Amino acid sequence: MKVLCGIGGSDDSFRALDRTVERAAVADDDLTVAVVENPDSSVEPDEIVQRAESAIEEAGLDADVRLIEGDPGSRIVEIAEAEGFEEIVLGGGHTSPMGKITIGSIAEFVLLNAKTSVTLVR
Repeated sequence: MKVLCGIGGSDDSFRALDRTVERAAVADDDLTVAVVENPDSSVEPDEIVQRAESAIEEAGLDADVRLIEGDPGSRIVEIAEAEGFEEIVLGGGHTSPMGKITIGSIAEFVLLNAKTSVTLVR
């Protein structure tokens, strides 16, 4: 399966990265990691790229890591459509004290606009 994992430096996105890399190693997925600038994250994009490359190397995968510029949600959707990805994986989603799930603006945009399957890792 051709999988695009979008990460922006949040704890949720790193969980999504770890789970996606684990699955890709077992299922032999064709994985691409898109590192986006997340205004809500204090982690620098270069640091995120290094963490993604390290996770991929540890798993023994041959995957592409890209630093994506521009509006994060729009770019993830554009890349998924233009390059024929079968699934997008994102981190996000917190359960509020009232039991409702809240998601960030990037994940919300992708969920509402992607024409492919989206997996949200919490």
